[in-house]
Amino acid sequence: MTILPTPQQLRYLLALAEHGHFGRAADACAVTQSTLSAGLLALERQLDAAIIDRGAGKRVVFTSLGRELIGRARIALAALTAVVEAADAARAPMTGPLRLGVIPTIGPFLLPRLVPALRQAFPLLRVYLREDTTERLLSRLASGALDVALLALPCLCVGSETLPVARDDFLVALPPAHPLAAQEAIAVSALTAEALLLLEDGHCLRDQMLQACGFARGDAPAGNGPGGEGFAATSLHTLVQMVAGGLGVTLLPRMAVAAGIAEGTGIILRPLAGAGGHRTIGLAWRPDTPRAADYRALAPILAALA
Repeated sequence: MTILPTPQQLRYLLALAEHGHFGRAADACAVTQSTLSAGLLALERQLDAAIIDRGAGKRVVFTSLGRELIGRARIALAALTAVVEAADAARAPMTGPLRLGVIPTIGPFLLPRLVPALRQAFPLLRVYLREDTTERLLSRLASGALDVALLALPCLCVGSETLPVARDDFLVALPPAHPLAAQEAIAVSALTAEALLLLEDGHCLRDQMLQACGFARGDAPAGNGPGGEGFAATSLHTLVQMVAGGLGVTLLPRMAVAAGIAEGTGIILRPLAGAGGHRTIGLAWRPDTPRAADYRALAPILAALA
């Protein structure tokens, strides 16, 4: 009889692949490092094959088999999770745990209103939150570590089902007394000569800002940042402070402005003229999940709040 890997062993494998470090992987699994190492060693003995190249020193390096098993482990855990989800969905919709991922350019501005609204609408639903970049959220979604993600569309969401929820317009943020502040709406062409302040790579909003301003995805404009030095911020709050300091201009989602991100800074806000000056707030989940109806039920609440 074939001895199959346990779900816990597969979780250890995926955690090590995600974190690239035994200690951090153990913390993510809420076990000791020795427990995680022993579990992976037992998995190798069961398979009679090496998964980790232990001759690579302190770095975590997977063998070719190990890299293949990482993908198969994600599929296997997702299938096991779907078994439990199917039972939960059949027993009582919109109850039990809901692991919700959210990107940093949405979370601080929507979650303070979303969590109480969900608690009121679905009192038996327990929401667990994780904030991360789009790429990492989608990876955790595929592995079964998250149930649903709240993010900005369009995104590279291959392998996920998505549902647009609400439109979020961009506003141009200008330093106090900036010449463009005299205009009621700012044309995209007027921004080409400006120092456009952006979020750092890894934030989907960076590419959406560039696209809204007419630049190709991933291409920063010439002279980006003060003096053409390519300054990049890690958060929208930092961008606002940089604009207030006269370092350049940026785009802000209306959702963030409505939440008060620019209050007290003195910056000037104007609409961005043109059809492409917005992003779409949406949900993403695994296409085979039996809880799809539950996730769709979140859409009206999100739309009302956004």
